[in-house]
Amino acid sequence: MNLSACIVTYNDQTEALKAAASVLAHTRRHPLALYLVDNASPDGTGRALEQAVASGALRPGPEQSVQVICRRRNGGFGAGHNTVLDSLASDYHFILNPDILLTADTLSDLAEWMEARPQVVMARPGLCFPDGRPQVLPLRRCSLRAMVYRQLSFLTFLKKYNDAYVMAGEDLTQPRQIEFCTGSFAAVRTADFVAAGGFDEKYFMYVEDADLTQKMLRRGQVWLAPQFTAVHVWHRAAHRSLGPMFWQARSLCRYFAKWGFRL
Repeated sequence: MNLSACIVTYNDQTEALKAAASVLAHTRRHPLALYLVDNASPDGTGRALEQAVASGALRPGPEQSVQVICRRRNGGFGAGHNTVLDSLASDYHFILNPDILLTADTLSDLAEWMEARPQVVMARPGLCFPDGRPQVLPLRRCSLRAMVYRQLSFLTFLKKYNDAYVMAGEDLTQPRQIEFCTGSFAAVRTADFVAAGGFDEKYFMYVEDADLTQKMLRRGQVWLAPQFTAVHVWHRAAHRSLGPMFWQARSLCRYFAKWGFRL
């Protein structure tokens, strides 16, 4: 089968190069087309990625290709990933953050797992921090109380809603269906991803992955497959400033308008 993967970058050339190198080094069982999309980084990330490919510093292996695409404007995470939508000729496509690192052939593992389950259109592996600690990420649909708690964790009376959001206390060591597949690492059946129109580009930042999950759920099942893993550095502290909080609130309004309000 043919695989493709896309990493969207913005002012993070060092991390993006590490992520890309880890994807190329560990994806060996199937042909891979890797796209690096720079979202108009002002720090020269796009040029640095182009130079790494041209110089051979970022070298594809047999049956692998790397293409760098430099956008002229930053249209957000979803728009960046949609840049490659019309170019995809793969069976399975991977949406990856630039702070993802592979330690095994997780792309092939997930693709083969999905291939054996035709009803699955989207999946993600287990994700952990660089020190090996597992990451607790959303697995259920967005709800207002959970999102408020995640920004204002001193409101402890809302913790139970966040616990439900991340399915705390449930057995997450075995594969299971989920309602939210994080955009930091998502595998999609390419034909369904294209048919769904990719990401909704009206989300500039935040919740675009939750929105995509709902679109994919209309086409099949979405699963957590924790038997496969990857490292996610996850710069969570960057989400605490007022700018990101504004974008998250704006995105949530759009999400609830599209998919229904959940308190």
